[in-house]
Amino acid sequence: MVAVFATTLPLAVAAETASSKLGIVIMHGKGGSPTRYVSELASSLEEKGYLVANLEMPWSGRRNYDVSVGAAEKEVESALAGLRSKGAQKLFVAGHSQGGMFALHFGGKQPIAGVIAIAPGGSASGPDYRTKLGGYVERARKLVADGKGDEKTTLYDFEGSKGVYPIITSPAAYLSWLEPDGPMNILVAAKGMNPQVPVLLIVPTNDYPGLLRMKQRHFNSLPGNPFTRLYEPDSSHLNAPSASRDEIARWTTEVAGKADAALPGASASWRP
Repeated sequence: MVAVFATTLPLAVAAETASSKLGIVIMHGKGGSPTRYVSELASSLEEKGYLVANLEMPWSGRRNYDVSVGAAEKEVESALAGLRSKGAQKLFVAGHSQGGMFALHFGGKQPIAGVIAIAPGGSASGPDYRTKLGGYVERARKLVADGKGDEKTTLYDFEGSKGVYPIITSPAAYLSWLEPDGPMNILVAAKGMNPQVPVLLIVPTNDYPGLLRMKQRHFNSLPGNPFTRLYEPDSSHLNAPSASRDEIARWTTEVAGKADAALPGASASWRP
């Protein structure tokens, strides 16, 4: 893998030339909210002139998978339509942790300008998920088979800092998020990305060990695109959104301004 240092536009110039017509949907991590770890990123981009939709998604601490993956896709589609109605001409989708996982999934379905996956995690195919949630996934499958897929019940989710914890949701919605080979399998999502949609994959240098081990495999699973990048800020998992805010502004401006003139080439990775 060749390290490439992309030519950057000064951010002031970027704001004048492109960000006034850029729109971005931002999604928090599991158990989070728009007001926590992604809030500084959202406000920073708004200050630069971006149109921003900072969403509360179904994996928030309040919602706990209250709707299916398909319904969540429609929430993002609606947010993108709202940004477009306000004048955004190039649209990006960004997410942190599980939000990054979902952004990769969504990027395989929609003709957006780019995807920003910030420390993506929460893949249902991960060994912790299979080990700790396998019995609950099987129970949800049985409830669906018994015709009780839409009846809310107590099931369990997993998050590295919290361990296994109870949630109340429907078995059908639960399975849409936690089937190991379903939409929230990060390798399936990465390989399913539209090759025309570039990805900024952000993996901080102090990310969780399991995510660091998978960093290169995840990056290599993405389809080739001359604007796809692996960016590695000096940050923890939780602080990755704020640590990446300037690079996200730079990259989205580059993609929006030069995508039509893209030359053939390989994906590249670099550290700041």
